[in-house]
Amino acid sequence: TDVNECTGENPCTQTCVNTYGSFLCRCEPGYELEADGVNCSDMDECSFSEFLCQHECVNEPGSYYCICPSGYILLDDSRSCQDINECENRNFTCTSQQTCFNIQGGYKCLDPVRCEDPYIQINENRCMCPAENPGCRDQPFTILYRVMEMVSGRSVPSDIFQMQATTRYPGAYYIFQIKSGNEGREFYMR
Repeated sequence: TDVNECTGENPCTQTCVNTYGSFLCRCEPGYELEADGVNCSDMDECSFSEFLCQHECVNEPGSYYCICPSGYILLDDSRSCQDINECENRNFTCTSQQTCFNIQGGYKCLDPVRCEDPYIQINENRCMCPAENPGCRDQPFTILYRVMEMVSGRSVPSDIFQMQATTRYPGAYYIFQIKSGNEGREFYMR
């Protein structure tokens, strides 16, 4: 008659399975059987793949979990991170004159457009140099300010935006240039 070694004091650290003439030890999910065939040790799931979590994997006994950096929320799949739009959620500290602009992992407060002399402000993002002002002779007629979101993860090179000259003002000429922010030569115009 077979002796059930699993009854009474369990010879295994986790699960004992009786077999004819012997027994086997099994481990719970997240653990692996050691070479001695009796003890179970924690399996470090995070070491198996760097793609388990989008940001950071944290091992714990018998399992693991994913965490996201500050400014991001963990999605329902428990592994992907999504940016928190503080501007949409009204969770920002900008003044009433400033505009909230969402960035990955945070936000920026943008000051209102201020037109420098001899320009006068036409609306919230446009400055005009009046033709009757002698200081406007060699200056652009209007300066238009635009704030634009650039989605991360785009394949490059790619077109980001297009500007087009107009025939509204006969005899006018147009100069397009990147005034600042291109010190690393990331952008070019064509």
